Amino acid sequence: MRHVVIQDRLGAHVSVQGGVDSAPARGAAIGATAIQVFTKTPSQWREPRLDAEIAARFRRACEENGLTSVVSHDSYLINLASPDQSLSARSAESFREELTRCEGLGIRWLVSHPGNYIDDRSAGLARNAAAYAECLAAVPGEVSVLLETTAGCGTALGATFEELAELRDRLPADLRHRVGFCADTCHLYAAGYDLVGDFDGVWDRWERVIGLRHLRVLHLNDSKTPFGSRRDRHELIGEGSLGPEPFRRLMTDPRFAGVIRIIETPKGEDQVTMDRKMLRRLRRYARGSPRRRSVAPGDPSADLC
Repeated sequence: MRHVVIQDRLGAHVSVQGGVDSAPARGAAIGATAIQVFTKTPSQWREPRLDAEIAARFRRACEENGLTSVVSHDSYLINLASPDQSLSARSAESFREELTRCEGLGIRWLVSHPGNYIDDRSAGLARNAAAYAECLAAVPGEVSVLLETTAGCGTALGATFEELAELRDRLPADLRHRVGFCADTCHLYAAGYDLVGDFDGVWDRWERVIGLRHLRVLHLNDSKTPFGSRRDRHELIGEGSLGPEPFRRLMTDPRFAGVIRIIETPKGEDQVTMDRKMLRRLRRYARGSPRRRSVAPGDPSADLC
């Protein structure tokens, strides 16, 4: 496959401490052209109402800081596949609020983890799809949901391409155009998709089962755990069990031209230095430029940047 430099829609998940309108400047500080944010505290049920002036400042700040793509991620508490009626209702209410805030902020993409089925996988899949459909119908507009690949831990849905495709296919036809996908490299590898040993095979299978045209976002994360671990533990790019090569491929493979790429790697102490370093590293991969420094023969770190 020929080597190309993919359009730069590259960034990180950034903090919204101090208000969501503070996030674009944080993206600019790390050299991002794309960011991912939470529109609320992800570990609380409290649903803040979006102030119109804050929304306007957010939109202006995105434009002023050269952010071409903005993505949101929903709350960790939401479980749209739950058999518990109370949790299911609360999750649906929270997800509708997520969609509403994205609409107000001008964020087109909302990344969502498929739920945990708890009791029966098939029943959970049906509940999950029905809840997505209800929420999308209740909040019309431009915002689309991106179903994220999961690592396959416990009763989580979404660890296989077939399950993700079925989840989308279960939605009514008039809503299906508002559902796409986010692929997380750490999750894929943990779930048993061998991006190291069979990179092309993994994406050929994605194309057959889901369709690459539906892939809108890549979460670029290395993994602290080995292949097939079914554990979601993110590591710095090129420094985990995936190593540099899958990321080099993802930065140059023309199949991913135009896909937004977001890192969710360890931040370090200042929330800036490591993100900036990871984005520089990925851009060097895109240019095909290795890091130039003196290394001992056989030093595995020589190939990181």
